[in-house]
Amino acid sequence: MAEKTLEQMKEAVAEIREKMAAAAREAGRDPAAVQLCAACKTRTAQTVAASAALPIDVFGENHVQELCANFDAGAYCGKPSHFIGHLQTNKIKKVLGRASLIQSVDSEHLLNAIEKEAAKAGIVQNVLLEVNIGGEESKTGVAPEALWPLLDAAAAEEHIRVKGLMAIPPVNDDDAQNRRYLAEVYKLFVQAGERGYQNVQMETLSMGMSGDFENAIREGATLVRIGTAIYGERDYSKKV
Repeated sequence: MAEKTLEQMKEAVAEIREKMAAAAREAGRDPAAVQLCAACKTRTAQTVAASAALPIDVFGENHVQELCANFDAGAYCGKPSHFIGHLQTNKIKKVLGRASLIQSVDSEHLLNAIEKEAAKAGIVQNVLLEVNIGGEESKTGVAPEALWPLLDAAAAEEHIRVKGLMAIPPVNDDDAQNRRYLAEVYKLFVQAGERGYQNVQMETLSMGMSGDFENAIREGATLVRIGTAIYGERDYSKKV
């Protein structure tokens, strides 16, 4: 399947929005409380800009180079951009000022590096803490039990504000198992909010992608990250 045309993207986003709303209503939630993040990995600035006219709330970038290229080209058309990939400490400077939210903080080392660069820039950086809910070696994120020391450390930083959690559950064809993982993340999200830190606001629970976003919404996600279902298959030969 090739990258989609604007008309195909429009139809895809409309269908995704319908499914998002239905899943929210099924869970007794307001559909307006769930944001659609378009994961635009490997897409051209032209494709991203075209999709910005659609009912997409925010754009998510996995690679710093692509965030810089699309942001500097004005491809997001004024909509917020988030960094959703693994962030290396030597690239933090480039992300600050371009990503309104860094979704993938997974270590105290990264946290400290963001604090240092944000202090230098004179800004407060919003972040999500990433949880590796399935304990998969192939994925980043902290183990559930390691979330608490990371949250303690984040709460102590002057130039960082924790806005929630992010997770990528294991790919699972078992619907019930998928929902169990998602429910576990939601439980951590609630517990983190109950800790009462002054500079921690558990507002955003980022979980759910093209294959499981409806389940994620049923289990409490406030933001779903969808790429392939919007844009079509990725062409890695065009990678920036």
